[in-house]
Order: sequence, then C-alpha cells, then structure tokens
Amino acid sequence: MKCLERCRKEESPCTKKDCRMWIEYEEDYNCISESINKNGNMTLRETAARLKTSFVRIKQIEAKALAKLGKRLSKFDINYK
Repeated sequence: MKCLERCRKEESPCTKKDCRMWIEYEEDYNCISESINKNGNMTLRETAARLKTSFVRIKQIEAKALAKLGKRLSKFDINYK
C-alpha cells in the first residue's frame, strides 16, 4: 500500500504495471485499492461503463476468471459454485 500512499501524496497515477493492484484507470491512480475505496463494489454494468467497454466483454472476463479460480480450488479439493 506504500505505492498508493505515494500516488496520493504526489497526486499522480501509478506507473508500476507489474503490480498486482494495477488497473488502467488514472482517475483512481491506476490502483484497485483506490478504486474500491472511492466507489465500493460495482456491478458488471458499472464496470463496463467505467472502462468504456461492453458488458458482454466484462462478462467474458468474469467467466474466464471464475473458471480459472474453479480449477485452482479443485486442486485443493474445495467445492466452488
């Protein structure tokens, strides 16, 4: 979180694209944590509008992420659904 603190202090977006918290959204300093702090939980439609992409594309990304998560959880014999 030091990265976010630095961005807030300097009032400039993060440039560390290899950071796990990085998103391409300069209004929130390119940081997921800042986005959640400012906006709270968002629906897929709100996310699509914010990122200027289609709802269908966001839904595809969600489905792929959930499938990947399901595969990882199955390795640990954890039921996910």
